[in-house]
Amino acid sequence: MSIRSFREIAAAAVCLLSSAAHAQSLLRGCDAIDSAAGAVLPVLVRQPVFPPIQLEIQTPQAPTVFASAGRNYLLYELHLHNFSDQTLPLRGLEVLNADNGALLELIKGPQLKERLRLAGAGDEGGEPALAAGRGAVVFLCLAFDTAAAPQKLRHRVLLDDAYADGPVIGTRATRLQVLGPPLAGANWTADNGPNLQSHHRTGVFVAGGLAYNARRYAFDWKKYQAGLSYGGDARDVRSYYAYGENVLAVADGTIVAARDGMPDNIPRTKDGFTPAVPVTMDNIAGNFIMIGLGDGQFAQYAHLMPGSVRVKAGDRVRRGQSIGRVGNSGDARVPHLHFQVASAPDILASEGLPYLIDQFQMQAADGKWTTRKREFPLDGAVIDFTRETGVPKK
Repeated sequence: MSIRSFREIAAAAVCLLSSAAHAQSLLRGCDAIDSAAGAVLPVLVRQPVFPPIQLEIQTPQAPTVFASAGRNYLLYELHLHNFSDQTLPLRGLEVLNADNGALLELIKGPQLKERLRLAGAGDEGGEPALAAGRGAVVFLCLAFDTAAAPQKLRHRVLLDDAYADGPVIGTRATRLQVLGPPLAGANWTADNGPNLQSHHRTGVFVAGGLAYNARRYAFDWKKYQAGLSYGGDARDVRSYYAYGENVLAVADGTIVAARDGMPDNIPRTKDGFTPAVPVTMDNIAGNFIMIGLGDGQFAQYAHLMPGSVRVKAGDRVRRGQSIGRVGNSGDARVPHLHFQVASAPDILASEGLPYLIDQFQMQAADGKWTTRKREFPLDGAVIDFTRETGVPKK
């Protein structure tokens, strides 16, 4: 195995940062990749050293490039497993264009530590390291400003005086669904979307013996006024601005599963939270609806109002059809609509998939509204789904 020092790698790297102006239009926790970037690393001469570094590098769900606010994104995870009997110091991670060897990003130091989650209890602090037999997940998000994302990626984990190469992965793994809005009306906030502080984004969950990230692209859709999601009694679901709002079918399709009849929870307050019924794997979504979209993809709606689910398994629905109302059932602390697209009709035992919304209006940080077409909403953005002419708001 050929050995390069970390300093040599860092000197050859082109590490790219977004400008402050671009940061406002960037999905949080993503690394901006300049279209002009791409230093081609020297070809490494490999020596026949045995055994190679015993670090497994896997991507359980290969990414699919999607558009959001004028950028092209790749969002995915690397699962690392140290099969050696020694601690491996994680000094950096190179993301490369597998077709030409160009270095797209070098992630190291605090940036790497922010994106790394060690499996099991305890974080030793200091520089990231992977103890013998231990695993970790690296949460990655690459944002390309004007250029198309590469067709293939490769990853290289940098150690003290060596490196470990991962397998080549593709970047067009699934067909992007172009969907209608899941809700009617205006003033919707896309909460808990793809960012490193979101329990959705980092929600790797073992179900049926496999680790999934069903919530990779999930949003909790809520409504706020003056920074609050309710007006009145915080323990009354009817005080919440999102409660009872109309939920819509995002596409023509067949209902593959649905449930009604679970009670709403009393919302969480400073005094704590106790669900109306104990949460289990079966009822975590509360009252829910799942629509088959074709190509092995499913639109999933969770935490609906009891008595509001208007469909049952086997029903055909049309895009824009009213199918339920926002509630607070299942594992929900406050009324909201949990919406995601996934690879199986299971809220946790599936892989989250990207999608596009046909058209919506989005409010920028400066208060201006723009019409977005065939994009994924920005995390934390205020969205207007009102069907209008598409003329931006004044």
